[in-house]
Amino acid sequence: MIDGLLLVGAAVAAFVGFNIGGSSTGVAFGPAVGSRTISKLGAAALFTGFAFLGGWTVGRNVIQTMGGEIVPASYFTPGASIGVLFFVGLALLISNLFGVPASTSMTAVGSIAGLGIASESLNWPVMGRIVSWWLLAPIIAFWLCGVIGRYLYPHLEAWFAVDASVGAVFTIDQSGLLPRPRAAPGTSRREAVGGVLVIVIGCYMAFSAGASNAANAVAPLVGSGQLSISIGIILAAAAIGIGSFTIARRTLDTVGNDLTDLPLLAALIVEVVSASLITFLSSIGIPASLAVSATMCIVGLGWGRASRTVRLSDMATAAIDGETSPNTSMNALASNGGQSDGSQSVANIGEEEPGELMASDLFNPKATARVITLWILTPTISAIASYLLFRFVV
Repeated sequence: MIDGLLLVGAAVAAFVGFNIGGSSTGVAFGPAVGSRTISKLGAAALFTGFAFLGGWTVGRNVIQTMGGEIVPASYFTPGASIGVLFFVGLALLISNLFGVPASTSMTAVGSIAGLGIASESLNWPVMGRIVSWWLLAPIIAFWLCGVIGRYLYPHLEAWFAVDASVGAVFTIDQSGLLPRPRAAPGTSRREAVGGVLVIVIGCYMAFSAGASNAANAVAPLVGSGQLSISIGIILAAAAIGIGSFTIARRTLDTVGNDLTDLPLLAALIVEVVSASLITFLSSIGIPASLAVSATMCIVGLGWGRASRTVRLSDMATAAIDGETSPNTSMNALASNGGQSDGSQSVANIGEEEPGELMASDLFNPKATARVITLWILTPTISAIASYLLFRFVV
């Protein structure tokens, strides 16, 4: 009977990992695929490898937190492990129906918390620490990117903006014993360096995703003792890899083609900041959402870029006098479409015209509100459903 439950639990864990790979690959390598720097096959291979590396190293801390610190490991019976994983999969289904990427980390924690409350075994200090970081991390992401957008982004754009190439950036030279990547005909050195940068950052994002998300698939099984932590990571990485090579092709198309409103330079800044934040949280054992952090990075970067039309002293004066703040636009990250050669001048703060920063919309406020609402609802629903199941049924 236990062997049968283990088989079911492994299957549910694989399903969760499969969906994680399908959604996270596009987030990590969408810019690289969209700019024709790497193929979908290459993106899937790199994502699988670096996600496994992230899970095998930093991800162990998250697995230990979710598999035995939120709720004692003794409460993760085979049936409870399956129930927890079921609600994670249910959240993925709900998010897909609404077209919103769910935070699997937050949903998994919510499901485990429901088990803990029902069994009166929830470690409230650990839960409070996790929720505190959930509230703090988006704020940090917003302000970090806000500062970058206000003070650094225009200079970065003028100095070494990375523009998407019209054709493929690299080709594969198969003339030798081993295939080797080479710059495609017509690719400039600047484009080649930018292409390498896009791929490296994509690998970093994959590492961060693996560190944070491997626990979502296998932590209950590891906590119950049905799987060792190493076998659990291998199972999660294998399932994530299958998702990367299959259903991720659509998310790669979506993310790559939707970057017209978010220039490649801005996308890379968002990826570096959000991945660094999640990697840090994973290193201290905090399960957190890469999607939430990335979204707040986008909003913060856009706000910071748009706020360059107004000096801080002017905004403070307007606030004290009760006047409406000077107009700033959240549509401020659109690229001018030209190749930067480092000679472009950057206007001082307060000297840029608002009209110059309205080339296209950065994000839709209504859509953003819908995304944030679902990010709050999915772990809440998961926690309530888990509580009801373990309190009155199991």
